[in-house]
Amino acid sequence: MRKIGVSEIEDIALGAALLGAGGGGDPYIGRLVAIGAVQKYGPVTLLSPEEVPDDALCVPIAMMGAPTILGEKAVGDNEYQTLYDTVSTFYGKPIYAFMPIEAGGVNSMLPIAAAARLGLPLVDCDGMGRAFPELQMVTFTIGGGSATPMALVDEKGNSSIFRTITNKWTEELARAVTMACGGSVSVSLYAMEGAFMKEYGVHGIVTRSQTLGSAIRRVKETDGQSPEEAFLSITEGYKLFKGKIGDVLREVRGGFNFGKVLLEGIAEYKGQSAYVEFQNENLTATVEGEILATTPDLICLVDTDTFQPVPTDALKYGKRVMVVGLKCFPLWRTQAGLDLVGPRYFGVDTDYIPLEERCKGGRA
Repeated sequence: MRKIGVSEIEDIALGAALLGAGGGGDPYIGRLVAIGAVQKYGPVTLLSPEEVPDDALCVPIAMMGAPTILGEKAVGDNEYQTLYDTVSTFYGKPIYAFMPIEAGGVNSMLPIAAAARLGLPLVDCDGMGRAFPELQMVTFTIGGGSATPMALVDEKGNSSIFRTITNKWTEELARAVTMACGGSVSVSLYAMEGAFMKEYGVHGIVTRSQTLGSAIRRVKETDGQSPEEAFLSITEGYKLFKGKIGDVLREVRGGFNFGKVLLEGIAEYKGQSAYVEFQNENLTATVEGEILATTPDLICLVDTDTFQPVPTDALKYGKRVMVVGLKCFPLWRTQAGLDLVGPRYFGVDTDYIPLEERCKGGRA
């Protein structure tokens, strides 16, 4: 058990933006929401999963929709209370703690804001260890957990609660309502007891985000290594490419940010080309026609000077980035995990091959 204040939020937002694999929303916006709540209501208590009673009701809080839209219509004052009231009334008992559903610049921050506003603790656990675009794409689905009852509320005060036959149906129906509400909403889903969370959740995600964020901020202070070497060592990352962004093709479709970023090689990659495709999160990295990484491994773009992560909605012509691959949570590499988030689910015509095998076993 420890407290999360403003300084911790800064590092968590930065580290979670890296783990968001290009998605999860703008860390600047998420950070402002969380800091504002903590400054007004006080620090949030962070619990390890082991500190949560087995029968306690834990509820993930998130935003659903295209992350770029959140920059135009922010979260209001009353959404979290509405979500709390809806879920606790349905279950007939109070919510014990909130938790993030994924790592990302926004969805790691909103649960902190909700916990601060309602005076609840936050659990150091999520359902991805990264970010994914669809709400059935969580480790809780692998464990047989249900996304519903799912509560949904927009900034205008409209709210609904879903009961569906599968988590994929939850995604389809909630996505339609999200679009009707302007493209982004606040949600609570996968309400679960502590015992289930401990078995199928990704433990330590908030702490890992904070550790990564702190290390990225100090990456140029490392003795005996270049900043790039220090970054790759800290993150256990695989360098896939370095390049200047030559073009970005993107569109918002069906509540998702779809696109492709084209890269022209620099430094040791001069004369080569690469591209990264994304659906909210980066899905594939292809260098000189060869796929070097696919979902569910993490594909992250970072600034070549600061090593700060660059989300898909911040990609712009001329920016110099390094493409980095990170290994995913082991449960995603099982067949059940690949059925949910493997490359073929996203229409990529290749089988999943672990990042370290595609990179021939060695980090650059």
